[in-house]
Amino acid sequence: MPSILFVCTANICRSPMAEHIFKAKLAEWGPDAARAFSVVGSAGVNADPRGGPIDARAAAALQRKGYEVGRKWRSRRFDPAADFSRHDLVLVMEEDHLASLRRKAGAEAAASAQLLLNFAPGLQGREVPDPYFGPANGFDAVIELIEQAVNGLGAAWREGRLKAA
Repeated sequence: MPSILFVCTANICRSPMAEHIFKAKLAEWGPDAARAFSVVGSAGVNADPRGGPIDARAAAALQRKGYEVGRKWRSRRFDPAADFSRHDLVLVMEEDHLASLRRKAGAEAAASAQLLLNFAPGLQGREVPDPYFGPANGFDAVIELIEQAVNGLGAAWREGRLKAA
């Protein structure tokens, strides 16, 4: 069964938003989807090793869109050895994240990594912009992009194009 890990820089904005949105969509897609993706998580290439909460602006944007944000959620740093062996698909927000994963784990280990927006029709090869240093409405725009990619992931799974490695 495919397992998915969403990766961004610090694991406090984009990747936890993607994790929360994907988990919410699994519930909408039904019990088969929830069983198919039993392992879904997020991490950051440069996350604080002590962990931290989701950015308040990201949480507020998710809540405005009706997504539940758990209080116990904590950021974590990407662990190349553990994460590449545990996850079939590692979806990153930027090309820099791909490069970082390849440096840390090698190109062969990082073969399961790709840009998240590769699953969004018409947005393949594009990056999810980092809203951290911008205005609060940047988080809403990022959610829109993530939703498109997550819906594309769901379509790929339903059509049998998304399988475990």
